[in-house]
Amino acid sequence: MEYLIRFAQLHETFRKPETDSLAELTGVTIDWEFYSEKSPYSIVRLDGGEWNSARARNLIARSILATGIYELWGAGTDYASLHADVRRRTQAVWPECYTQSFRFEIDAFHGSRSTEERRRIYESFKYMGFIGGVDMSKPDNQFTVFEEYQLDAVGNAGPEPIRLYLGRAVAESGRKAVNKYNLKKRKYIATTSMDAELSLVTANMALAAPGRIAYDPFTGTGSFPLSCAHFGSAVAGSDLDGRSIRGAPQRNVATNFAQYNTSHLYLGGFVADVTNSPLVQRRFLDSIVCDPPYGVREGLKVLGSPRIELQQEVILQDGTPAHLAPGYIPPKKPYSFFRMLDDILAFSADRLVDRGRLCMWMPVAGAVEETGSDEAIVGGETEFAIPRHPALEVLSVCTQDFNKWSRRLLTYRRLKDQDINQTELATYKEYRKTMNNDEATQGHRFSADDLNDFRRKYFQGFKDGVV
Repeated sequence: MEYLIRFAQLHETFRKPETDSLAELTGVTIDWEFYSEKSPYSIVRLDGGEWNSARARNLIARSILATGIYELWGAGTDYASLHADVRRRTQAVWPECYTQSFRFEIDAFHGSRSTEERRRIYESFKYMGFIGGVDMSKPDNQFTVFEEYQLDAVGNAGPEPIRLYLGRAVAESGRKAVNKYNLKKRKYIATTSMDAELSLVTANMALAAPGRIAYDPFTGTGSFPLSCAHFGSAVAGSDLDGRSIRGAPQRNVATNFAQYNTSHLYLGGFVADVTNSPLVQRRFLDSIVCDPPYGVREGLKVLGSPRIELQQEVILQDGTPAHLAPGYIPPKKPYSFFRMLDDILAFSADRLVDRGRLCMWMPVAGAVEETGSDEAIVGGETEFAIPRHPALEVLSVCTQDFNKWSRRLLTYRRLKDQDINQTELATYKEYRKTMNNDEATQGHRFSADDLNDFRRKYFQGFKDGVV
């Protein structure tokens, strides 16, 4: 038997990967019978068997981009074929519903129905013989007629739907959490705080759950850790700018967790970057979630110095190491955007458990045209290749388009050691060892634009032909 999942018609490239992630988390086998990014309705088969309300409820309970899941009672291209399919699929089930209360409603996508038309549609299902009575508040059975219209279609008597479904409601999704975590209601945010909806979706893609540890190496005001804690993960974060974590006495990352009653899951925040992390180099993290800085407002920086004399430990006259002195401000050096992405992947490969996930956002300079490969085409040029690591498998690439640029959510899974191509791993490690040292020894010679193509294109307006 099949189910209908009703999605919100937005962030279309995220919907299926989020649902697949939740299927893995809940142990549900999901087969996609029908899915289209142009439609809010999809048809799935769970575990290849009969209807199982518990399975369906578990799958959809924390979904952000779905609104609910329904037993599929019928499908058709017009009402005659819909009614025939309802009889074929569910006639054997009708007796158990005869004396139960019920309610019908219509969900019309790209269309609408008058009150009189709705009444006639509801009455067209009277052949099922339900006598339990209508209950508009808490019925035993909630039936929804889903109508999908072609956008801007016009007919002599008005547009007619191109697809029809009848579904019996099983469960609502967890989409209400978007309102709960709305940035307008949050006590402590910054200009770069990720919006609640995509932050929660990212946490779902990262498989945040009780008994797991999630970490954000660019935590800022803590949007990702907050979302992961919402789903039960213990969380921690770090940032190169400690001021974003400390905030003010009554407005900081810790008070955000207090606002949502998840302080018990917040392990804390600290100042660090992925190239100078105090975290033990051991595989203990279940999830790494991050939106790395794009380096637009100011060039990317990382701890360290291009000056040889500052790369050594500095001892003050009293014998105290300079980095232990009160008020010490560590030096920073220019940082390549693509080197940062590579460092994030290497950091994740060293610290994620088997099948642990890295969810990383990455900007793309220009509207993205999908090519079916690892690359995106911008203005006829190959602009972007997905960063790779031999120990990390790419699971999904989701795109959010803006006016003149886009960003992608890349989701990786840590392979088991025995599944890693050892030849590729050895080549990668050698590459890391012999990587161009210009950024370390001559970084002061490079401008922020030299090290960050995205930043350069951003300020040049993403003009065609700008590489």
